[in-house]
Amino acid sequence: MSYPRKGEKQISELANGLIDPVLARRAGINTALLGSWDEIAGAEFADCTRPEKIAWARGNDEGSFRPGVLTIACEGARALFLTHAQGELIQRVNSFFGFAAVHQIRIVQKPVYPVVKRSRTPPPLKGAAAAKLEDMMEGIEGDKLREAVKRLGTAVLGKRGR
Repeated sequence: MSYPRKGEKQISELANGLIDPVLARRAGINTALLGSWDEIAGAEFADCTRPEKIAWARGNDEGSFRPGVLTIACEGARALFLTHAQGELIQRVNSFFGFAAVHQIRIVQKPVYPVVKRSRTPPPLKGAAAAKLEDMMEGIEGDKLREAVKRLGTAVLGKRGR
């Protein structure tokens, strides 16, 4: 393992240096919290939650700090279980920061990861694979059945060719 030479920085350091101020201003969080979220949330909630923002409370005139409200996106019915585990999660977040940064969690039900839409029709076969599929479909009389077999065959033979 090689370490950066004096004066050199890793790309992640530069990216975090650019992203952290924007995240802090817009959402009140940083890349360290996002990067450590799986460990903070634990195995039970790592795959279905994502921290969205921390709404920091305004201090009074004496300049004292008041903890904020952490907004967490959670998928579907898992939000109910997250509600029951709020106290433990607040403790984990606060131990991550090293001080009482959060006093409350607000849960928003929504998809955590964007849904990737896949095309239902695979690209058409070419050459020998197309000829092989036509030979296999010989004798199928029903149009709907023939189309279904063609879609299935195209998907299977297309994956073998890749």
